[in-house]
Parts: sequence; C-alpha cells; structure tokens
Amino acid sequence: MGRLLKIMIVSGEASGDGHAAKLVNAIRELEPDSSFFGAAGPRMRDVGVEATVRSDELSVVGLAEIGRALPMFLRASKALRNAATERDPDVVILVDFPDFNLKLAKSLKKKGFRIVYYISPQLWAWRKYRIATIKKYVDLLIAILPFEKQWYADHGVEHVEYVGSPLAREVHSSVDRGEFCRKHGIDPMHPIVSFLPGSRLKEIVRILPVMLEAAIKIGAEKPETQFLIAAADERGKAEIDKIIGSFRTANGSESHTFKVIRSETYDALNASDAAAVASGTATLETGIIGTPMAIVYKTSSINYKLLEPLINVDHYGLINLIAEERVAKELIQDEFTPQSLADEILRLLEPDVNAAMREKLKQTADKLGHGGASKRAAEAILWLVGDRG
Repeated sequence: MGRLLKIMIVSGEASGDGHAAKLVNAIRELEPDSSFFGAAGPRMRDVGVEATVRSDELSVVGLAEIGRALPMFLRASKALRNAATERDPDVVILVDFPDFNLKLAKSLKKKGFRIVYYISPQLWAWRKYRIATIKKYVDLLIAILPFEKQWYADHGVEHVEYVGSPLAREVHSSVDRGEFCRKHGIDPMHPIVSFLPGSRLKEIVRILPVMLEAAIKIGAEKPETQFLIAAADERGKAEIDKIIGSFRTANGSESHTFKVIRSETYDALNASDAAAVASGTATLETGIIGTPMAIVYKTSSINYKLLEPLINVDHYGLINLIAEERVAKELIQDEFTPQSLADEILRLLEPDVNAAMREKLKQTADKLGHGGASKRAAEAILWLVGDRG
C-alpha cells in the first residue's frame, strides 16, 4: 500500500460531478486510504469527497449569467485556494468546468501544486488561445475523446493522456423497455419520445417550452405518442414540473400528458423510440444507448451573438463530433422551433430512418473505447504523483 494521499478535486457541473465521483472510486481501488476534498456536487459527496465548496450552485451557463454570479465564483475560488494552502494536497485534480478551473489551475500551479486536468477543455471547439494556460500551468491533461490527443500534439501540447470516454460501457439501462413501461404505466406498443432539456435551470427554462410545443404538434400527427421528460435531479424536476404547469394553464387541460422521470435517464432513453437532447454530454450518453435523437440548444440572444463567432467546429453535438459527420440533426438557436423539432422527431419515428440511425450510433459509440477510462485516468494520476509504478 502506498502512503496516504491527500487529493484536492474540483468539479462544477452535474456531468463533471459524475465523472469525478467515478474517478474518486477508481483511485480508491488503487489506493484505499486516499482522502479527497474540494468542490463537490452530490455524487462526489456520496462517495466521500469533503465539500470545501458545494459545487451544486456553481453551474451557470452564458456570459451574462457568469457575470452576475462572479462574486460567488470569487468566493469559491478563494475558499479552494485557502484549503489547498492549509491542507497541502499531493495533487489537484480539476474536472472539466474550464471557465473556473483554468483560472484555479494558474493560481494553484504558481503555489507549487501539481495540477491534473481531467476531461480536457474543448479548445478545439472554441477559445483556442487557452492552450497557453494548459502548457504552462497543467502537469497532466487527461483527454476522453479520441481525436483530442493528436489535436493537442499538433498544437504543441505533449503532456496529454487519452484514456477513452468514462461513459463507454458505463452507460446502460438497468431494465428493458417492457419493465420500464410497466413501472411507469406506459404502453410499450405505442411510440415513446424522451425529452432531455439539460441539467442547468437556465437551459431547462429556454429549451423545455419549445419541446412541449413540439409534443403537441407530434401528438396531432401521432396521437398515440407518449412523452417522457428526464430530470437530472430533484431541483431540475421541480423546475420541469413548474414549466409543465404553466404550459397546461396556457394550453388548457386537454394538452398532452408528460411523464417526468427523475434519475432514470438511461432507462427512459433505452425505452424510447426517439429523443430530443440538449447539446452536451447527454448526446454521447444517448448515442451510446443507441436512441435516435435530434440535438437541440437555445441560449439567450446576447449569449449566442457573443459566443457563436468563437466556435470553430462543424458540429455542436458531441456525438456528431465523434462520428465526424452529422449523424443527428442539430437544431440550434433560431433553428430550434416547435415545428422543426416535431418534423424531425416524426421523421425519426419512421422505421427505416430509425433503424439506420441506430446503426450509425452503434458505429460511433465503438470509437469511444471499451470501458475502463476512469481506472486508466486514476493510474495516470498516481503515476504523476509518484506513488505507483
């Protein structure tokens, strides 16, 4: 057994919280006596990470929202810097969340700490100038997408380890369609469509109403269609319930029935014939499960005008980036309307189209590796620390 390791780990969003929790478990399998503290969401806290900062409230989206939340971010950063100074961790692991974590990397590296960045910032998509920060202030960059290591090498960054996606072979349903439908009172003989409006409250507020309007249009064409809405957590479910309530008030009691599913997203997707998914990690999860999807996104007009010129990729959806082609249709900003989404979902419900996309998604998911990413990341981190190998 190696020496007791003190590890600081920082994440700020729901997807990063899940990846970080898996990484903590993987490190503990190799070094059971390791202790963890930092910015922790619910899943990290569940696996025993001491929350110097509770990261649940750090997840905001858009430049304007980040600006308003700046005092909160500054307090969190100060608390983490002070904790690092007081507790002197063997390594600092920063998970995704680049707007916050790259600044923290710079300040902590200047204090002499070893810095690991897990789930590399998507600099190939936008803000390429941040490469300078990675070069100077990060000791080990751990990439989870197959093209990233070569991209960084082409831009002069060699301290990159590709471990595969932590989602590969870890995303799966725990029940089949029949069992899921029995549990939730759904008819497996009729079409099922899942809506994933995102995990951040601002995303849900902007995206879900369009999905609900689209459902009405889909229902007019296929009245037997059943709609599920996936909530990442209780807070998201509360917001979803609120929006559905307002929608029903505005559209009358005859508006379509929507069943909200909390913490069963994989099962809901597996039971679905098609899905509309907010751009982000969820598009990879949906692709791994193999559910034909439309990728959607909508932010405020000012955010879109500010950010759109900075984006350097051909696709917004991660599943399309991995596929290197437009496997799933992308409905972004002004192209994301109730009619455009309804048209695409109805197209995906056609048997030939559905089967063809399922095959494409299977081929794409195979590019993500074959499991064990969290363990490989843990091994790379412990190698850097010098406690193993």
